[in-house]
Amino acid sequence: MQLANNPIRQTHYNILNVKEDATHEEIRSSYRSALLTSHPDKLQNTSISNHRDLGSQFLHIQTAWEILGDVKSRALYDQELRVSRHDELTADEVELEDLAVETSGDMVELFYQCRCGDYFSLDSLELREMGFDILIKEGEKILLQAHDDGASVTSILLPCTSCSLKIRLVTKKDIRP
Repeated sequence: MQLANNPIRQTHYNILNVKEDATHEEIRSSYRSALLTSHPDKLQNTSISNHRDLGSQFLHIQTAWEILGDVKSRALYDQELRVSRHDELTADEVELEDLAVETSGDMVELFYQCRCGDYFSLDSLELREMGFDILIKEGEKILLQAHDDGASVTSILLPCTSCSLKIRLVTKKDIRP
């Protein structure tokens, strides 16, 4: 379950093709469906190399179910997943005030230049999905408004659009709805 050193982030949720907040029943249903498509006994008409790949996929599906199907194992896995995402190395920490703003109608896009010359970006639709709205006050001052009191995000990890660097966008803790 070591996730921090895994460069390819395929989680057990990805393997079973479910969301991280999926119910036990949704996970079980997806597991059963995945078994039908990758079970070695069902693969009699496939080539040898494809058979090995699907056999490996079958083992990954089994492992994902063993962890996500058990309440205690899933809780531990979720905790490790959160920690690995939080501790991920970042090139820099920036605040909202450090970002360039571009507006187009109702859409607002925030940019920060990367060392490679390209940009880290985040738009108002992505923020809305996270539970925030962008407010721009006079003088281009950027504020975030939480949709509800339960919003607890204080930082957002942004990947560069070209290279592997990431930055952590740190929001003020006194965000008010």
